[in-house]
Amino acid sequence: MMYSRIIGTGSYLPARVVTNAELESKVRTNDQWIVARTGIRERRIAGDHETTSDLAVAAAKAAIAKSGIAPEEIDLLIVATSTPDVIFPSTACIVQDKLGLHGFPAFDLQAVCAGFVYALATADQFLRAGGAKCALVIGAEVFSRILDWQDRSTCVLFGDGAGAVILKRSPEPGIIQTRLKADGRYRNILTTPGYISNGQIVGHPFLKMEGSAVFKFAVKALADLATETLELAGLTQSHLQWLVPHQANIRIIESTAKHLGLDMERVVVTVDKHGNTSAASIPLALDSAAEQGKFSSGDLILLEGIGGGFTWGAVLLRW
Repeated sequence: MMYSRIIGTGSYLPARVVTNAELESKVRTNDQWIVARTGIRERRIAGDHETTSDLAVAAAKAAIAKSGIAPEEIDLLIVATSTPDVIFPSTACIVQDKLGLHGFPAFDLQAVCAGFVYALATADQFLRAGGAKCALVIGAEVFSRILDWQDRSTCVLFGDGAGAVILKRSPEPGIIQTRLKADGRYRNILTTPGYISNGQIVGHPFLKMEGSAVFKFAVKALADLATETLELAGLTQSHLQWLVPHQANIRIIESTAKHLGLDMERVVVTVDKHGNTSAASIPLALDSAAEQGKFSSGDLILLEGIGGGFTWGAVLLRW
């Protein structure tokens, strides 16, 4: 039996910081309301010439450096993103080229805010089956470019960033259990419905969200999924040391922690610093915690994310 283990993490946030106070001058909102409802205090916004692949490459280089591998050891690259550089080629192929690598599978995976756990679960299957030995898995987004900055219900929530991990084949577990789900009946609750046809944008080009409906679905879905993932692994809530959730809303995070019986000291929270960065949020949080030395060898960690589709998923792993 072979497994996959995370041996390095990395992240990148654009330089520009947009605080709640700055947004107060642009839309009818205020810092107190944003913090109370979401936990967000600031977010990062990509520069005019920064692309998703630029953010991804920076995070990837950090993860490679921390893992101690040679870049040439990588033989699988997956980029989770909903904001690719271009329609095609894939952002993964662009990242592969920018890293000076070639010749192995590289592809994008689109599951919105659940994208990173979907990508990590996919890479895990490749490594377990022997289809690869060393994977680079990235979550990267520039959501600022699909936001209507006059829509106060959405523009305060999202930001840009990238996070990455190096996953290596191992006889000892790392990743213990993965669980992925989707339900397209809810596809219109959180969506960016516009598309390009004959050189023109057809339909609404910005993100649209029914916030209350998303909140209600997410709270129950993530609680149920956490229990289910632990049960599939033959473990209980008492075995869990850390929760690394999708960083969308502090109230959803607190609800999931309460369901798992975890003190918030055992939950990685970075939503206040960068808002909802979609597929980038979990690897950003993971790298932040790793950099602070929060995890100990052997700690049982649950990663969970939910996004448009609806898609949702979890990865249970040993550090």
